[in-house]
Amino acid sequence: MPSRNSNKQYLENSYYHIYNRGVEKRLIFSDQQDYGVFLYYLKEYLLPKNETDLKKKLSDPNISYKERAKILQLLRLNNFADEINLLAYCLMPNHFHFLIKQRSAQSIDKFMNSLCTRYTMYFNRKYKRVGGLYQDVYKAVNVVTDQQFVYLSKYIHKQALASKGDALQGQPSSYPEYLEIRKTDWVKPQEVLAYFSKTNPTLSYKAFVEKSDDLLEIQNIIIEDG
Repeated sequence: MPSRNSNKQYLENSYYHIYNRGVEKRLIFSDQQDYGVFLYYLKEYLLPKNETDLKKKLSDPNISYKERAKILQLLRLNNFADEINLLAYCLMPNHFHFLIKQRSAQSIDKFMNSLCTRYTMYFNRKYKRVGGLYQDVYKAVNVVTDQQFVYLSKYIHKQALASKGDALQGQPSSYPEYLEIRKTDWVKPQEVLAYFSKTNPTLSYKAFVEKSDDLLEIQNIIIEDG
């Protein structure tokens, strides 16, 4: 991808392709636990935080020390449920892709800094390493056309499918949400799916994604205005 995409000028109520890879193209996910932790962090940042309920639990004198520590951590944790919509994602061994809609101009930057810093701390602690995990500051491309919008989701999901060719057995991604075989409250596929038919299989999102075409060809479409 062009390095110019690291120059981020964000607009409110806009869509972005966010991506990054490991330093020297090294792994950022080494096992299933790593994928699970990254997804768990996404869930905590993107689901609404009920502070009233958390404070009520905190006031219970019968909760354990471990439960109290967890609640305090959640209360301190940044939350982006009102700022970020995650429309699509794919996690690959040495990189990741997001399709994101942000509401305010600085939402993505705050979200990505929180997520990447937290995951780097986890990864370094687990693997007894120090230093940066990622190749550079994450990249961002403003999505400005309908063609970019739908083809970006296709590009993201085709990468996941390319590993094993199965929606459930490939790399972790939001594709099962798009096929409506899994529901995840913090993944928002509706805006993309609105472009496709729910009744005509040949015009469905599944047919669009699984059509035989080249990832490089799709990539040329999604970055043409980047």
